[in-house]
Amino acid sequence: MSEGNGRGIAREDPFPDARVLLDRYGLRAKKAFGQNFLISERAFRAIVDATVRADDDWIVEIGAGLGTLTSRIAERVSEGKVIALERDPDMVTVLRAELAGVDNVEIESVDALRYDLRMAARWRGDKIIVCGNLPYHIAAPLMFKVLEARAVVQHAVFMIQKEMADRIVAAPGTKDYGALGVMIRTYADVLSVAKVGAGSFVPPPKIDSTVIKIVPLANAAPRCPIGDDKHYSAVVHAAFGQRRKTLRNALRAAFEEAAVDAALATTKIDGIRRGETLDIAEFGALAAEISPTSLLAK
Repeated sequence: MSEGNGRGIAREDPFPDARVLLDRYGLRAKKAFGQNFLISERAFRAIVDATVRADDDWIVEIGAGLGTLTSRIAERVSEGKVIALERDPDMVTVLRAELAGVDNVEIESVDALRYDLRMAARWRGDKIIVCGNLPYHIAAPLMFKVLEARAVVQHAVFMIQKEMADRIVAAPGTKDYGALGVMIRTYADVLSVAKVGAGSFVPPPKIDSTVIKIVPLANAAPRCPIGDDKHYSAVVHAAFGQRRKTLRNALRAAFEEAAVDAALATTKIDGIRRGETLDIAEFGALAAEISPTSLLAK
């Protein structure tokens, strides 16, 4: 690690490769934790370059694992801090051993879904950055957790399943366009940073990955006026809930018919369209006109 006013330590050798660390500690990747360990230097460099803005950044890393990304980020933020979140006790043991004495790394044995990002920002006294190689089975909840705290997040850089990334950045009217992309891009700009093949990991997953950068919109404001985030989400998900149905019928499956018909008439959105043809502004307009009290009981 680089030294910076006592914030780090010097390492004579590069941080060990994931394969070396797994062998050193007698460990194997655990499917239950969705573990696949990155070994591509090109991918590491892309993630670090997209994540770090200045040497005094505070970065919360989700799923620090063996510390291979943690160590690289810590070197770049010599005047800042890396808060490494990890819930696998075996990985925490590795982190604490391999990063012992690195003053700008704080290791937290915690489930990232339970970690308070706002607390980290209060600790710093400014906005934080979030990054991580997200386990595929909880990637969406983790991204939405970051968006909920977007007022204190400068940006987030995540490695996720390529198919999920394609859905997030898809344009209206395309086969990949859906509720996930609409909900994330309502609150943030999303950029594709790098493609990462399965061979860049040990063990190699069955799918390829993509690194994306999520940048919350200015002042944490949504892209269109939204009075009730939960209601807006319900409208978006209803529109995509039955893709083969018209927008009118898809919305009627979740809301009272009269409320749907009135909203379509007021917004002048053709109910014969499919939900996947609407842009974010149109979803916002519909949510504003459909009363939350018209939601049908399930």
